[in-house]
Amino acid sequence: MTASSALPLSRERAVGIEAVLRASRLCQAVFARLAQAQTVTKADLSPVTVADYGAQAVVNALLHAEFPSDPIVGEEDAADLRADARLAASVVELTNSVQPAGAAAMSSDDVLAAIDLGQYAGGKTGRFWTLDPIDGTKGFLRGEQYAVCLALVVDGVVQLAVQGCPNLPHDLAHPEEGRGSLFIAVRGQGAFERHFDSADERRISVSGVSSASETQFCESVEAAHSSQSDTAQIADRLGITRPPVRMDSQCKYAVIARGDAGIYLRVPTRADYQEKIWDHAGGSLLVEEAGGSICDVTGKPLDFSLGRTLKGNKGIIATNGRIHARVVEAVRSVLRL
Repeated sequence: MTASSALPLSRERAVGIEAVLRASRLCQAVFARLAQAQTVTKADLSPVTVADYGAQAVVNALLHAEFPSDPIVGEEDAADLRADARLAASVVELTNSVQPAGAAAMSSDDVLAAIDLGQYAGGKTGRFWTLDPIDGTKGFLRGEQYAVCLALVVDGVVQLAVQGCPNLPHDLAHPEEGRGSLFIAVRGQGAFERHFDSADERRISVSGVSSASETQFCESVEAAHSSQSDTAQIADRLGITRPPVRMDSQCKYAVIARGDAGIYLRVPTRADYQEKIWDHAGGSLLVEEAGGSICDVTGKPLDFSLGRTLKGNKGIIATNGRIHARVVEAVRSVLRL
């Protein structure tokens, strides 16, 4: 199916799809062509590649052209590129490689300025976009799961999500049948999946299981991102015996939204850590619009109105909805909340 032009946010939906597709193609090209030697290091020691910068430039430039009054909360800034002409030249080349035929080439100044559009502080009022140009950079570098994640927030509430998952199998049980999906959700309009090579969309929904013991967890590959020991205790308390599905990025939200798994947990590993809004905005709406439920580990709704982080929340619980209360109870019990 396709969205009707009469539906709310139809233009934003279409622009978001085009932006995420272009950025996803750029990421695929980078993985095919560039070595990990072009990786730089951020203060938090997570790797960032030229694909991060290029994807942010592509998405920000298109958003700014179509919605010039909308600010953007993006993960990256161009400071490292301004200090490294060779790296900047690679980003400019890649950014221009996914521009539509006939479009004017972006100069180096254009690309750096587009990246720096992502410095908005967020807040409670008005419209703004959140962007994670590559969520799951380590998964990207391993050739595993990563996602290009875009969301529109209006007055502190996520209203639109577009998420590209270039390496996600169309069917987790049969990865040989194809990879690469785009996930789209608009509040009140449902959640949808389309393959990268087709404009046809199908509505997706969470799994129908009503007992936690019948499903399995989806959790981060990186132990630093979520306490896997706490997750194991929670699984035991819920009677879950199947091994967890481990993958990087907001692909986990997509897996919950289309019913491949029933529970996603992000259990805090540090008391002082604040989740970034771009890591969860789009994924949370995908789960909700697919019929699931989401909250933090204390049971509070996620609050995207407090700036660039979810500083009012601690951790994440996303489920198919039917088992949500039981999972929250188990999490609170294990974490002694």
